[in-house]
Amino acid sequence: MDIVAIETAIKRYVDAGEVAGAAMLVRRGGETQTICVGLRDIEARRPVERDTIFRIASMSKPIISTLALMLLEDGKFALGDPITRWAPEFSAMRVLGSPEGPLNETEPAGMPITFEHLLTHRSGLTYSDFHRGPIAAAYRDMLGGDIDNELSPNAWIARLAGLPLIDQPGRQFHYGKSTDLLGLLIERIADAPLADVLKRRIFVPLGMTDTGFSVAATNEGRRAGLHGFDAQGRLTTLPSVPGGHAHAERPASMTFVSGGQGLWSTLDDYLAFARMFAEGGAVDDVRLLQPGTLSMIATNQLTDHQRSTARMLGLPLFARGHGFGLGVAVVMEPDQADPVRCGGGKGAVGWPGAYGGWWQADPNDGSVMIFLAHNMVQLEQLAQGIGLGVWSAISDFQSIGSRLR
Repeated sequence: MDIVAIETAIKRYVDAGEVAGAAMLVRRGGETQTICVGLRDIEARRPVERDTIFRIASMSKPIISTLALMLLEDGKFALGDPITRWAPEFSAMRVLGSPEGPLNETEPAGMPITFEHLLTHRSGLTYSDFHRGPIAAAYRDMLGGDIDNELSPNAWIARLAGLPLIDQPGRQFHYGKSTDLLGLLIERIADAPLADVLKRRIFVPLGMTDTGFSVAATNEGRRAGLHGFDAQGRLTTLPSVPGGHAHAERPASMTFVSGGQGLWSTLDDYLAFARMFAEGGAVDDVRLLQPGTLSMIATNQLTDHQRSTARMLGLPLFARGHGFGLGVAVVMEPDQADPVRCGGGKGAVGWPGAYGGWWQADPNDGSVMIFLAHNMVQLEQLAQGIGLGVWSAISDFQSIGSRLR
């Protein structure tokens, strides 16, 4: 497999100061090749290596969704079950008259939130960063940091349930805290911390020794720096994650974990997970999901209207090329699929992370591609065009890597 073209293409973005470094992987035909470019620590001048550990942000969501579906197979719940069995705090939800409207102008929720709503982001939950109305401040004030949070899981759930939804459950796709809530519901269902359940059911069976909600002290030297951009758009090391969503060092006493964006991982660890989507639900002799469940994950669950109206930061998500399954984007029209979501043939899946992480798994040829970087950008910087280079780099990687044989 010729990987020089990938290295040359991505090195241009590194040399231009648009990304500090990236770790990339292409697996096809049973052969795995990795490409590492640039620096994992721009201050210490340490290079990106195959075992560099990155924050994978929303690439956490497919892992949590998979764990939930493993519990579904265990008979712990059904997709249509209301979550109130496990979270009675959500028994009397209210819905804003308008997503940007006053918090006291609400109507009763027409139906309870279900597990399917959480897995497809149709719960009416959101992220504060996506709004300018009162709901944005209410989310920030009541819930705190998205990744590291001083609240206990039970206190976080109670506060989230005390906030109005931005839409009726089931009505529309709204990207947000659905997966975080799903992760904490898993804790209640399994009667164990989410990190322990993940380790027992997924990480240990697949050999994912470097994936978790924190990085062990013995692996600190392999951790990628928190790279972002200063006011002039120059690469720099940040003191913390943008928005204050995570500490530079997670306190050992913290009990809240973010299933939506809190995991760290490496190329090989994420490959062990992603192969499941390309290989029928099992990796070597470890089966996570039955083929029927995997088929549900990789089947679009949104209506045509929900696809056409889904937005993130004002931009369409699934209007062309993609739908959304149970926790992952699904390629529906390959010739129209934006590679930043994921590419590949019909039925390929993936979901990127806000910090420059990306992956796709294609069951048509059994291939997996992964791109990991730390590209931590404030929303105001994105509006100024700062920090967009990593997404162009990902598009180049996907385009070149898809042609490699």
